[in-house]
Amino acid sequence: MAARFIVEADGGSRGNPGPAGYGAVVRDADTGQLVAEAAEFIGHATNNVAEYKGLIAGLRAARELDPDASVDVRMDSKLVVEQMSGRWKIKHPDMQPLAAEARTVFPRGRVSYTWIPRERNKDADKLANEAMDAGRDGRQWEPKPKATNGATNGATAGAMAGAPAEEPLPKPPAPKAGWAAPADLGTPTTFVLLRHGETPLTPEKRFSGSGGTDPELSDKGRWQAERAAEALAARGSIQAVVASPMRRTRQTAEIVAARLGLEVRYEEGLREVDFGDWEGLTFAEVQERYPDDLSAWLGSAKAKPTGSTESFATLTHRAGVARDKILARYAGKTVLVVSHVSPIKTLVRLALGAPPDSMYRMELSAASICAVQYYADGNASLRLLNDSSHLR
Repeated sequence: MAARFIVEADGGSRGNPGPAGYGAVVRDADTGQLVAEAAEFIGHATNNVAEYKGLIAGLRAARELDPDASVDVRMDSKLVVEQMSGRWKIKHPDMQPLAAEARTVFPRGRVSYTWIPRERNKDADKLANEAMDAGRDGRQWEPKPKATNGATNGATAGAMAGAPAEEPLPKPPAPKAGWAAPADLGTPTTFVLLRHGETPLTPEKRFSGSGGTDPELSDKGRWQAERAAEALAARGSIQAVVASPMRRTRQTAEIVAARLGLEVRYEEGLREVDFGDWEGLTFAEVQERYPDDLSAWLGSAKAKPTGSTESFATLTHRAGVARDKILARYAGKTVLVVSHVSPIKTLVRLALGAPPDSMYRMELSAASICAVQYYADGNASLRLLNDSSHLR
């Protein structure tokens, strides 16, 4: 017989939005025995985002144990319970993709939702606070070596939901409430955002995301990366290099890092969006083959390219998490971030507080440079956009 589980999930944010984390526990429904737990520091987010993340992690941990199980989710968030039960509409754009993701873990009808008072959700709340404490200390939450209360695979679920970082992150600066002059907030963290050099697809303006052929730099693209390296070396302030793990960004980052005498650290959240069936096609070809999907995509950040699992709303979330990880690790430093058109435009848009459709009004040339400064109070300042003077 398929198992029956109880998932207790919670999430929190110290600042709302602020440093956020989630926790989830899975229990055997018949015995109440703890069988799995998960927690993760997710960077800068709201309480509601963290709660949804906790729900998803708890459901995934239950599915790892038995994909045919039935699950009773118990949370002290009335918002999440009512929305996932279908009684309240999900209006906030940050919640919609998370709710959709939660619904994909188990088939419809195998998950029920129950609201419980906060005092009955102490275990999940404790894990969420442990995750936020870990993030405050510059690390990710890790499951305790010794299982408690008969847990059989909490380490597995914990590792799945919140894998430890390769090395401890430095402690992020304490947030300061309200606006203040930059001088009052200490040294800002500066992202120097470099788009990768050209690939064979770039001059033909073909869609090239994370679901395609992962092309390498062309000869011109390598030349562009070398020119960028010279310009950034002359700048003299780069202290770290972080890049998308895709081939064209790796090659660009390695050329620049070699010139600067730095190592490259890779961040999955900086990869380009997945363009699905549009990969390798020109805009005109997509317009001819998938006119309705293209119109929907241009009209809504929540729409996905044909055959893709990613929308710009999804990209915004993961790029925001990547940003917060880099800010925590390199507080007060100048970091070269080597990425792609969509993630860089997203980081610029978020810094400006601009709407999603502003991305269609930005030009971002191959091997161009942007710069954004982030202050301890959460404010950001765009300092440079699409500088390609080093290529002339």
